[in-house]
Amino acid sequence: MIKNYILDTNVLIHSPNCIYNFDDNHIIIPIVVIEELDNLKSKEGLVGFQARMAIRELNGIRIYGNLNEGITMPNGGTLRVELNHLKSIDIPDGMGIEKNDNKILIIAKNIQVEDQLNKTVLVTKDLCMAIKGESLGLEVQDYMNDKIGADQLYKGWREIMLSSEDINKIFKGGLEFQTSDYQLYPNEFLHIRSFDESMHNVIARYDGSRLIPLKYANDKAWGLAPRNREQKMAFELLMDDEISLITLAGGAGTGKTILSTAVALQKVIEMGKYAKVVFVRPVVPAGADIGYLPGSEIEKLRPWMGSFFDAIESLSLEQYKREKSEKSMKPRRNSMTEEPRKPGYSVEDFIEEYREMGIIETKTFTYMRGRTLSNAIVIIDEAQEMTPHLAKLMLTRAGQDAKFVMIGDPSDNQIDNTFVDSKSNGLVYVVEKMKPFTITGHISLEEVERSPLAKIAEEHL
Repeated sequence: MIKNYILDTNVLIHSPNCIYNFDDNHIIIPIVVIEELDNLKSKEGLVGFQARMAIRELNGIRIYGNLNEGITMPNGGTLRVELNHLKSIDIPDGMGIEKNDNKILIIAKNIQVEDQLNKTVLVTKDLCMAIKGESLGLEVQDYMNDKIGADQLYKGWREIMLSSEDINKIFKGGLEFQTSDYQLYPNEFLHIRSFDESMHNVIARYDGSRLIPLKYANDKAWGLAPRNREQKMAFELLMDDEISLITLAGGAGTGKTILSTAVALQKVIEMGKYAKVVFVRPVVPAGADIGYLPGSEIEKLRPWMGSFFDAIESLSLEQYKREKSEKSMKPRRNSMTEEPRKPGYSVEDFIEEYREMGIIETKTFTYMRGRTLSNAIVIIDEAQEMTPHLAKLMLTRAGQDAKFVMIGDPSDNQIDNTFVDSKSNGLVYVVEKMKPFTITGHISLEEVERSPLAKIAEEHL
């Protein structure tokens, strides 16, 4: 049965190419939505970027027909911009027609009344809009095309039991493993316990045909060694140069950023495997936005890059400190009356020195379009703030010999972008779509290692 899908502005912001995902149905975009996109296109950050992408997508199909009359889509449906159907209906008191949301609701209701042959569905990601729409008797749906169900979330590891004989084979170089009983993906990890010897266990990785032991179990990166089971798995993926994309998910304090940063510094500065490390973050404020920040691009980005600065500061930089100590380290004060002096070494000094050498870059998504990142480790922090569309844009920046690491906490309480949620953000979308490939790997980190207080807060608040 053909349906009329009326799209809210936030659906187009969330997924600018969503217009191709409604099969052979009628897609109706109220003119109010076009007006809102026009107002949002100059907005800073992710919202403005997504609005511009949605406008470009709509503009790209104008060559195939008239948006007022309706354009036939490749999948057989139609797309039109609705200019009418804003006539008055019996709306509840207090629901003013001056609000754009209410105008969209009125258009949807009038189309529902006029077209009795086809079901009319309002598609929105706005909870208040959904509540008001159902109150008016409309069928309301969320945009579900890129949502990942809770039972589908891939952890990247599991626990199984095998015999001690099989475990010994893994230690000796690998175990041929039939996956008929388990749907294993390449680079998935297994914590294997023996069912005939209680203390016998091993962490192994599935390479597509065999279970193999960890290669980097006894290694450190920039003085850091993994502390728990999931960190060991993540470390294995980060250290393996054959893995081009790694996704790490976990709550605060599970070690996502510091592990990624340590391996990046080791691979770039110590080993010279890659030419540079690029730290990328979305500019999405937690709470009220403080507005524009003064200064150069680097100065503007400094407040957003706190997680990377903290990670570098927490790592073992003793060698660097010793090299600088004779030239630059000074006592904090010469007397009780003298103002304290800043030590000659700081994390800012470290980052600035390597930034000037072109070895460290800090960027936000705004500066990524059109770039090709080759021979680099690219760490994308707070990836749960991205839409699936933006996640695709970022990963298509990958050039030759590039390694991308996407990290974040996909739970709803860690998402400040109103256009995504725990099941539709860019991080979980990439995890789900990229898990079958041999050059990708994912680990969900569970154990909090930051501090006892952080552990209690993560578990009980």
